[in-house]
Amino acid sequence: MSGRTDDEELAKDLGPLAALTIGVGTMIGAGIFVLPGEAAAVAGPLVAASFVVGGVISLFTALSASELGTAMPKAGGSYYYVNHALGPLFGSIAGMGNWIGLAFASAFYMLGFGSFLIELVALPAVSLGPLALSRTQVAALVAGAAFVGVNYVGAKETGRLQNVIVILLVVILTAFSILGALTADLSTLRPFAPQGYDALLPGTALVFVSYLGFAKITTVAEEIKNPGRNLPLAIVGSVVIVTVMYAIIMVVLMGVINWELLADSRTPVIDVAEVAFGDVLGLAAVGGGLVLFAGLLATASSANASILASSRINFAMGRDRLITAWLNRIHPRFATPYRSIAITGALILGFTAVGNVETLAKAGSVLHLVVYGLLNLALIVMREADAPGYDPDFTVPFYPVVPILGAVTSFGLIAFMRPIEIALAGGFVAFGVVWYLVYARSRADKKGILGKYVLERSDSMPDSVVSAAAGLQPDGGRFRVMVPLANPQHEEALITLASAVADRHDGVVDAVHIVTVPDQTSLEYAADHLEEHEENYHEVLDQARRDAETFGVDVETHTIVSHRGFAEIFDAARDHDADQVVMGWGRGSHGQPGRIEGAVDEMVGELPCDFLVLRDREFDPSRILLPTAGGPDTDLGAEAVRILRDRYDADLTLLHVADEGEREAGEAFLREWAAEHGFGDEGVTHRVETGDVEDAIRLAATDATLVAIGASERGLFPRLIHGSVVADVVDDVDCSVLLAERARQAGLLARLFGDR
Repeated sequence: MSGRTDDEELAKDLGPLAALTIGVGTMIGAGIFVLPGEAAAVAGPLVAASFVVGGVISLFTALSASELGTAMPKAGGSYYYVNHALGPLFGSIAGMGNWIGLAFASAFYMLGFGSFLIELVALPAVSLGPLALSRTQVAALVAGAAFVGVNYVGAKETGRLQNVIVILLVVILTAFSILGALTADLSTLRPFAPQGYDALLPGTALVFVSYLGFAKITTVAEEIKNPGRNLPLAIVGSVVIVTVMYAIIMVVLMGVINWELLADSRTPVIDVAEVAFGDVLGLAAVGGGLVLFAGLLATASSANASILASSRINFAMGRDRLITAWLNRIHPRFATPYRSIAITGALILGFTAVGNVETLAKAGSVLHLVVYGLLNLALIVMREADAPGYDPDFTVPFYPVVPILGAVTSFGLIAFMRPIEIALAGGFVAFGVVWYLVYARSRADKKGILGKYVLERSDSMPDSVVSAAAGLQPDGGRFRVMVPLANPQHEEALITLASAVADRHDGVVDAVHIVTVPDQTSLEYAADHLEEHEENYHEVLDQARRDAETFGVDVETHTIVSHRGFAEIFDAARDHDADQVVMGWGRGSHGQPGRIEGAVDEMVGELPCDFLVLRDREFDPSRILLPTAGGPDTDLGAEAVRILRDRYDADLTLLHVADEGEREAGEAFLREWAAEHGFGDEGVTHRVETGDVEDAIRLAATDATLVAIGASERGLFPRLIHGSVVADVVDDVDCSVLLAERARQAGLLARLFGDR
């Protein structure tokens, strides 16, 4: 794989090397620069084996994450897998665990950064009443505030910078290891286990923070070329590479300086570098300076990545309504989730002020171990429940041994933490449970695969299990109207219609803005640089929120970055669990041409929910024409018309086109149909015509301000041969047109030849 450049991050199809860089970059550095002294004090030279054990435990989860990632390449990573498989209760635990775990880890990285920063800058210790801050803590707080501020206002070019940092760290650590090996005296490693072999797992518990983040690769799974092969190679490969590097570096460290001296050193890695570079090259100061620079890079990079990742977890939880949308509001100027970043930053600074390196490292590890254990259980649930649509490109070898070992070792390692770290992490896990029961359960509506599996087999399951599954199911399920917005000129009409529908069902409007980027641009890069692809992209959603709130309905807003335009609407409807989609069509709408055929052809097959598609020509629902020949699509149109009549006191004309000589039968049909659909006589005109359907609709539409029409149930071939009523009529009338189509699951024959 020669000839790659730094611009590789911009490619749509990430190769194995690019994906591997993401994994190595999330793990390498901070732990090995900050923890060697503390780790040596716990286990002596045996701590090198502790790093290997940590890598093996991570490897089990890495394999499970690889399978889940190829089956469900969704934003949110491990949180999404747990929430989808185990349900929103465990999703709340996983989301809270990831979020707070990253905050603990970020505070740990900041203390590491502070320990290197005070080698360059003289900062005093500070006493704030009963709180005494060391020089390291003062430096960490100053740096932490700066990093939070950078993320608050939005940083550019972070992706390329991260790649450069990873390369520099690997080069510096490689040079350090080689020179250190030439200087090392392996006799200093004896006895290998001076604290006893029972110190092995406590040592692993301390250094496990060095392995946090390998699952981040799953968040870009859909952009990796040949993911069935390259995703597991990248995830597993990054864990293996980092484990080998960690073990070698620890042996080198304790081979150059006796582990007891190393444990007492404030900057052990710098001390060893000065010895190694001085003995071999006579450049002790250069070696110390390089490692100091590397330590600053590693801790800064890890802290920055953690702050960024925490806001993305909050977005994923907000999408599933496990946390309030208030937290994910976008700043009108900086276009960042400023509230989420501010709260996360406050937590990081608070942990930095009151915590120490060991406590923060272990508390962050405990929460991540809980998530990793749940992730392995999620894989077992997806396999055993034979979940619909679960078709991974990569499958875990030796199933179910690997995920079982992954769950057991992840949960088991927690037992080797100190009570204070377990209590801290356990408190946040308990908070996640309480949060779900008190807040999220009444709002969330996405049921996990596990709960569905148990309830569908209630006759064969123990009553206690069924009762627990039923009692913990989300009971929110508010009616959800998704509005994909593209053209600001028609945004108000779509929000008006969606708000009317949501208000009738006591539901919520979900305003979605899809930003389409070129295939050559990675989605991860585009998400961090949206303003490069669409200036002031958030203004469409800000206006939509204001418009919806004028109708007194709840509104949520989301920006989706995609390589597709129109087609992404259907995936978004599935991901957001929409009950109905209200969207526009016309020239430039969602990347489609100005005719209806593009929208209708997409809607020939499977629809995830009901669709209302508006061709807006100065939206005015005062005089509505509703043609009907029966059928589910016209029934949906009738529901929308009833809502509009009630809100706008509209006049309604019901039109039925009967066969020649069947006028009386047509009138009888129309009276019966109107009664069934709740249309009384007041303000309603019945109109029966004979002859050509298209001509009758065109004629009746001359007095209308809005035509509501059911989508044709003809298949693709009949449309190509005979045309479509919708496609023929839409461009020939002067008023707005509302197309309605029910959700349906269609097979190939139905798609080609129609339902009838």
